[in-house]
Amino acid sequence: MPALVAFETIPQLFRGLADHYAGQNRAALRYRDRRSKTWVDIPWDALRDQVHAMAGYFHRRGIRPGDRIAILSENRPEWAITDLATQLLGGINVSLYTSLPPDQVQYIVRDAGARLFVVSTSIQLKKAEKIFDDCPDLEEVITMSELRKEHPAFVRPWEEVLAEGAAYWAEHEAEVAPLAEAVTPDDLSALIYTSGTTGVPKGVMLTHRNFCSNVTSALRTVPFGPEDHHLSFLPLCHSFERTAGYLAVLACGATISYAESIDTVSRDLMEVHPTVLISVPRLFERVYNTLQKSIAEGPEVRRRLFAWAVQAGKQVAARRQAGKAPGPLLQMKYHLAHRLVFSKLHERLGGNLRFAVSGGAALPREVGEFFQAAGLTIIEGYGLTETAPVLTVNPVDRPRFGTVGHVLPGVTIAIQRLSDGQIVGQLSGDDYPSDLTTEEGEILAKGPNIMKGYWNNEEATREAIDADGWYHTGDVGRFDRGYLMITDRIKHMIVSKGGKNIYPGPIEERLKTDAWIDQIVIIGEGREFLTALVVPDFDALEAYARENNLAYDNIEALLAQEAIQKHFSELFRRYSREAAAHEKIRNFRLLSEPFTVENGLMTPTLKPRRRAIEQAYAPLIEEMYAAFI
Repeated sequence: MPALVAFETIPQLFRGLADHYAGQNRAALRYRDRRSKTWVDIPWDALRDQVHAMAGYFHRRGIRPGDRIAILSENRPEWAITDLATQLLGGINVSLYTSLPPDQVQYIVRDAGARLFVVSTSIQLKKAEKIFDDCPDLEEVITMSELRKEHPAFVRPWEEVLAEGAAYWAEHEAEVAPLAEAVTPDDLSALIYTSGTTGVPKGVMLTHRNFCSNVTSALRTVPFGPEDHHLSFLPLCHSFERTAGYLAVLACGATISYAESIDTVSRDLMEVHPTVLISVPRLFERVYNTLQKSIAEGPEVRRRLFAWAVQAGKQVAARRQAGKAPGPLLQMKYHLAHRLVFSKLHERLGGNLRFAVSGGAALPREVGEFFQAAGLTIIEGYGLTETAPVLTVNPVDRPRFGTVGHVLPGVTIAIQRLSDGQIVGQLSGDDYPSDLTTEEGEILAKGPNIMKGYWNNEEATREAIDADGWYHTGDVGRFDRGYLMITDRIKHMIVSKGGKNIYPGPIEERLKTDAWIDQIVIIGEGREFLTALVVPDFDALEAYARENNLAYDNIEALLAQEAIQKHFSELFRRYSREAAAHEKIRNFRLLSEPFTVENGLMTPTLKPRRRAIEQAYAPLIEEMYAAFI
């Protein structure tokens, strides 16, 4: 449904919503109190007071339009309060991932020229204190955590800041409040630094128009409404959660609950009972693989019941997608399937979900089809930080798994042939219905959501946005009857020794649906054949070892077991029998350590850093290829 209020800037959005819900005691945000273990509401009136107080403090500290305020925090109400206060003054939000080490925090804060730095826990405060002297524009650090008895003079506690700001706002409201009205759609709202798989991060300059147009268009496609409830756990410093799980949810009048941490999401889902779930594919893949493993290890009667239920669910989904109602007998079968099989899955996800949204990476087709059969449709979207971020999204009533859906209203997507740079087809989000089908090429985009450019980096901006105004995504894809299909990133394309172009993404997505695979990276650049580095699902392996009385002293010893190696050998043989000759996987190695943000092998958005992985495991990779010499 459309937004509750008309807006072209984030201050207009916030003030309109606060006025709309004034005096209604309507919860805008919720959080779990660590001491009482209960969920606490922050009504719109209280949120407005706290945002005004923080804006008052910022103004008192000399923050003016265009100044940058950095935030290093997990998802929590204080993040939203800091952001909204920054927006009201015409300031620019610079958000950082909490997983970043001090040297990367320093680079971003210094490059952005942030004047104030708001941090959450004592861990993040230590990073801020460490880098303070190396950031010449930085004047003060505001911490949400309790201060130690001794701390630097430049550190201020959140509660004191809020109290001082409230007093300042009360006295200077006539001076400060008009700043919100002066913010224009083309003013910068945020600098979001790309995590990147190589090189230093770039600051993506996103305006109020970028965010607000994207939210407005998304709400024309995704049916969020005032009665919805969202559990926020994806990082707010990432454009996907910022637009979809924060601004869009607020704009439609829904409520946001903040997960206590990424580790408590399963518990929080059961306590909050959200109606919508916004996540990355990894969560859905893990739920799917865990369930598949449980069924495979169960008795024959359970396996047959599960297969029967999935088949019934797929038949119902197919009829509904074709615009037809399931017949009485099929409807009865489906209700029975839900009661006997699928109800537990729904309960695990809170028991109240209407649909889920997946973004940030490709959702395996098999996973999407299963959840739809189980009665929970996952609508996959596509976009990049530079596009604020949504470019396409699948319609809830007609999703096509394996695609990223239709172009968003107001956005235009073109496909540019890689060989000669010719545009072979383009589609606007206002053109539907459409049956456009094109050959494969680079995905280009235009629209009001395209970034202004990269901060302090005109050369990178010129490389990304061409003279005709097209933003070059670096992704390869094609239109298939009006739905956009993504092949892979251009920079991820493997060129074999024989000159074959191979995109590893679809191969990895297919193999990740195996219950024994947690992470996988395909190797083969300049090689005669493909190989794979595999991080197994250690829980699945250890359960198998217990059931089969396999003795081992550590994970490395378990991975070396003949039965474990045999399972993976058979897995890759099955895949290779159906694969094209140049896409067969001839060898593999099992890794005892996962790819993580902490070890530098994953980006903060949980994408593998392929070059870093290849460097870290260079000897192992050479060993795989040497075995075939």
